[in-house]
Amino acid sequence: MGVVENSKLTVVGAGSVGTSLAYAALIRGAANEVALYDIAREKVEAEVLDLAHGTQFTGSSVNGGADLAVVAGSHVIVVTAGAKQQPGQSRLDLAGTNVRILEELLPALLERAPDAVIVLVTNPVDVLTVAAQRITGLPPHRIFGSGTVLDTSRLRWLLAKRAGVTIRSVHADIVGEHGDTEFPLWSNARIGPVPILEWRGAEPFTAGELDEIAREVRDAAYTVIRGKGATNYAIGLAGARIVEAVLSDERAVLPVSTVLSGIRNLDGVALSLPSVVGGDGAVPVDETPFSAEEERLLAASADAIRASVATLGL
Repeated sequence: MGVVENSKLTVVGAGSVGTSLAYAALIRGAANEVALYDIAREKVEAEVLDLAHGTQFTGSSVNGGADLAVVAGSHVIVVTAGAKQQPGQSRLDLAGTNVRILEELLPALLERAPDAVIVLVTNPVDVLTVAAQRITGLPPHRIFGSGTVLDTSRLRWLLAKRAGVTIRSVHADIVGEHGDTEFPLWSNARIGPVPILEWRGAEPFTAGELDEIAREVRDAAYTVIRGKGATNYAIGLAGARIVEAVLSDERAVLPVSTVLSGIRNLDGVALSLPSVVGGDGAVPVDETPFSAEEERLLAASADAIRASVATLGL
């Protein structure tokens, strides 16, 4: 697709995540036009109005509503819509409900924006990315999940805070499932040019401390949800960052979730790996080095996604 001069982003879902993503995209100037779609007419029209009232202070325009016509001409579509997990409902039950939503939604979106790159944010994002690719038949680089971009930001923030450096000097990634089996690529983690376990600073990291940081990253969403009921700001920023990389054809390396085909001997599962994200979508970096233990953890993460996909009959 290359750099898009008159770029249009459509965010599907006017809940807390969708509106935070639209807001972040406006502030960051991720697209020239931001559209917001939701079936809840009164809610989406109010959100669009609230965003539009601030466009004096942005370089982008805003529109939207409950008519799918707002999607027409989109270069990127970010899907945040889906059912919320109810008390007593399993993640697998939630996945089944959201797959049925995608079965109705995705063909309608592609009918109106056939050339768009589609980014899934709705959870469980890896399972839904597999479902979305199979529903649409799109090549995996054109329909992918936000994956562990947010988890990686959480990791880098914790490491930067602990080391006393700017977050931009921390180079470390969370990979695998966006969920309980995710893990850091400690073998590649650096602060500046220094491997993480060789960083001296005021007090060196220990293996046990890094394990605790990884646990804190995995549990971060639960901590936020306990306090405020949902996570929305950081995932909104993460989604806007992905959109920027696509619309500007940046070829930025981000750990998004794509359906793998032969990468690291994995097929048919969606997992996050460092991937080149640009105008045509996302392509995993197959050359990313893994330790033997990290290969084992990635295989375990793939097994977890594969089991969920199989249970849903996909």
